[in-house]
Amino acid sequence: MDSWISIFPSILVAALLLIIPGSIVMAAGWGVRNPSRWLLAPAISVTIAAIAATIAPLVGLRWGLIPLAIITAVVAGIGLVLRRFAGGDDAPSSRGTLLTTAGALAAAAGGLGLLFARAFGGPENIAQRFDNIVHLNAIALAVKSGSASPFQIGATSDIGGYPNAWHAITTLVVELTGVSVPVGINAANLGFVAILWPASMMALVGAMFHRRRAAYVAAAALSTGFGAFPALFLNWGVLYPNLVGYAMAPAGLAAVVLSLRERRPAGVVRAVLLVVLLAGGVFLGHPNAFLALLAFSAATTLSTLLARAIAGRSRREWWTLAASAAGFAVVCAATWSIFRTSAEHSGWKPWQNLAQAFGEAALASPRGYTPTIVIAVLLVAGAVVAMRRPKSLPMLAPFAVAVLLFVVASGLRIDHPLREFLTNPWYNDSNRLAALLPMAAIPVAVLGAMGIYDAGRRALARLSAPNWARVVALVVALIALFSVAVGPNVRIAISQVHEAYAYTDDSILLTADERALLDRLPEETTEDALIIGSPRTGASLALALSDRDVTQRHIFGSPSPELVYLNSHLRNIDADPAVCSTVDDLGIDYVLDFGRQDVMDQSQAVTYDGIQDLAPGQHLVLVDSEGPEARLFRIEGC
Repeated sequence: MDSWISIFPSILVAALLLIIPGSIVMAAGWGVRNPSRWLLAPAISVTIAAIAATIAPLVGLRWGLIPLAIITAVVAGIGLVLRRFAGGDDAPSSRGTLLTTAGALAAAAGGLGLLFARAFGGPENIAQRFDNIVHLNAIALAVKSGSASPFQIGATSDIGGYPNAWHAITTLVVELTGVSVPVGINAANLGFVAILWPASMMALVGAMFHRRRAAYVAAAALSTGFGAFPALFLNWGVLYPNLVGYAMAPAGLAAVVLSLRERRPAGVVRAVLLVVLLAGGVFLGHPNAFLALLAFSAATTLSTLLARAIAGRSRREWWTLAASAAGFAVVCAATWSIFRTSAEHSGWKPWQNLAQAFGEAALASPRGYTPTIVIAVLLVAGAVVAMRRPKSLPMLAPFAVAVLLFVVASGLRIDHPLREFLTNPWYNDSNRLAALLPMAAIPVAVLGAMGIYDAGRRALARLSAPNWARVVALVVALIALFSVAVGPNVRIAISQVHEAYAYTDDSILLTADERALLDRLPEETTEDALIIGSPRTGASLALALSDRDVTQRHIFGSPSPELVYLNSHLRNIDADPAVCSTVDDLGIDYVLDFGRQDVMDQSQAVTYDGIQDLAPGQHLVLVDSEGPEARLFRIEGC
């Protein structure tokens, strides 16, 4: 872990960026005595960063602390004004609850930080996965251009815009600390998985369980216990923007739950504005995270209204329920229609049959991950408690939605109309829906934990157990809860992350030889050099890892006809004068040849036959090489 200690300042900066802006807003708008409020701070910080990064280039500001501070001050100022009318939080929590919550979050953050630091291997390692090409290069371009707006991030892969919440924070970490792009990404990701995720989850559980100390502790422990999230998104894809959007979604749902309890008009206005703010942040994390938040919010709101209608039995409450159901139906149908994806991007096949899919979903153990016994017991206990207490229905409703979406995507045939209707906005990708299961399952598991905890306390009281017995029982319960972090469900997923981040001779994106050559590139090429290479072999990462411009930044870019020609014919440079002419026109100086190993589909390697497996010649001068495949050529004489 010595290498991680050396980049501790970068990790600290990431943590402060996640904590400070949101804490200022929460203190200004609500005060500091409600844990469920300040646990929203990381999600609000990410939202503010994404908004500030979007606005900064429009007003001529370089992305950095100044636009972040301006937007933080504006949002905090709005919070102060609203607080004058709505007041602070009612019934502030005790100091003991605040300290217990802070300690539980610290324990979860420490555990998750250690788990994922070990999984990454080293701070300079990168995920050897397809989508990482665009994310690495997007950060490099954002730092170089001074912009992390959605439009700049989209430009990396030649599209109009791309959600920028992950990129905004990560770019700031790189800019403020001066570390390399891989180090900045790993430091930021540790902040997202160790602070943003557990804090958001604890905020949701605290809102649902009326700030019970034991609930905060259980939520913190359980946030460490699932392989499907956040570990899955650090292996599958990798899906960094989705990671941030999903990690923020529980905070958005917590704001919805808190808003349902407001009765004062000014309080309702403030609560709704908070929901809108966080929903916007989740959207800037990733649109399908926003869809998940919308689905969970609909389930939570309607189940809450249903419970009230059953308890109150007034006609007005039933009419409110009916109107809300109709409203959510219209909004969801419209939103699902807007965010439909093309057949090209939504062709992911189901994994299994319906029975298998339901079993994996019910235990929140998709992809064949071994269920962790403690979590399985708590989920069963939570279901039992919910059946005995109808008021607990809102805690179960989001899990029902998550189970439905996962079962449909992973268990129905590929052409089933229900599958296409419900899960198309997630590309019909079972992995993206598998990752929703933990955030929806944790409130159910906490409900089970609270049921067991309350039953245990009553039993000890009946037995007149001495204090030492109560302490022992509490310690055993805490050990059992936090043991989920080393359960089989997590171990399998973490081992897959470790494999994804390892450099080997067979790495699908960059081998150890290729990375070594890229590390030497700044000394062997000029700063204004333009390099051609197949993005499918990782050669395009010369931009992110060596600060050298490349002809293609991502696999799905839009190369010009001239570049397409060179990709197929540059190997004929000595015999075909048109090749030299095209090289001159484009201003290309070097060729980075990493062989034919393709990051995703080996059959696509033929597209770049003109710049793979080259031999030195009159116009191609071998400058450097590492191992049998990684070679750098200088183009001369054109």
